Amino acid sequence: MTERRTGIFDNALIWFGAGVSIAEILSGTYLAPLGFGKGLLSIVAGHVIGCFLLFLAGCIGGKRRMSAMETVTLSFGNRGAFLFAALNVLQLVGWTAIMIYDGALAADGALPCGRWIWALVIGGLIVLWISIGIQSLGKVNVIAMSALFILTVILSAVIFRKGDLSAPAAGGMSFGAAMELSVAMPLSWLPLISDYTREAKEPVKASAWSAAVYGLVSCWMYIIGMGAAILTGTGDIAEIMLRAGLGVAGLVIIVLSTVTTTFLDAYSAGVSSELFSEKIRGKHVAVAAAAVGTIAAMLFPMDDITGFLYLIGSVFAPMIAVMLADFFILKQSREESLFCVRNLVIWFAGFLLYRLLMTVDLPLGSTLIDIAATLVICVIAGRIADGRKE
Repeated sequence: MTERRTGIFDNALIWFGAGVSIAEILSGTYLAPLGFGKGLLSIVAGHVIGCFLLFLAGCIGGKRRMSAMETVTLSFGNRGAFLFAALNVLQLVGWTAIMIYDGALAADGALPCGRWIWALVIGGLIVLWISIGIQSLGKVNVIAMSALFILTVILSAVIFRKGDLSAPAAGGMSFGAAMELSVAMPLSWLPLISDYTREAKEPVKASAWSAAVYGLVSCWMYIIGMGAAILTGTGDIAEIMLRAGLGVAGLVIIVLSTVTTTFLDAYSAGVSSELFSEKIRGKHVAVAAAAVGTIAAMLFPMDDITGFLYLIGSVFAPMIAVMLADFFILKQSREESLFCVRNLVIWFAGFLLYRLLMTVDLPLGSTLIDIAATLVICVIAGRIADGRKE
């Protein structure tokens, strides 16, 4: 039987759904103290950096027909990749919980009936999306994305039709911190994108379109959040929807966008778990991730995700730097070995450097400097090792 491959349009739809997200809008609200001009610059610049890395990560998995965590074996070895697979599953379950929590909180603000009820509704819809499967979501995604596109255009028009965007909102936010928040969101998708581009007919084009569509839509969501926070003086998503007068339409945006984004997190948690054993069924783990995320969203408060975003950046920025150095520059593969100690040490140094850079207010944030430094160290160490072999 011929393996079914996804087209560019299918991949673009998936990443459109990933970009239309309450978490993206919420992240945009944090940038309101910068004012619209500086905030817009930080959003665009951060997304250009993050989405270029997203494209490169998608190319690795697409070209090798490997899932995101399988590509990690190319640089860190079969067992070395277990560390990142475990961290990835944890962050994806965390994302699932955060997204369901944000969606349920916003939905309850639009139509009060209890946060836990909305969490169950959203969690149930995510399980339905998982059950349909990535290969069969084509028509469902077209309908869902069309509805989201129309509703989000209406939301944008309502929010920006009136009001003065020139005055920054109250609070403190440096340009470097804003850049970091803008880079962090696309960076959080790095350990996922190959789960989808590996199925693409044309992996490089699919990676490019996926990163471009996600980047544009994510910027749009950030701008909506930032603009709404400047105009309304609040970062509460439900209140923003209510003030925009969207009513039921706002509720649909909240629920549908949460489902289409969080589905990717739960699905990829399942795919990443398959690295540990051939006996593990990814779909079962994905359903379990959705269930755990739903329960956590019902029980625990998750109102500030900035620390979580920075933690993701500190783990996966140096990881992708090592992978890019190995795949595109050194052109080496370590998938046959159990561990690549050298690359694990370099990754850990990059992790520590990121955490150190976070204590300094840098104009371009921590991610770009950390990735550049880690990549250079990896290339130099690789060249030295190759020289010794000769």
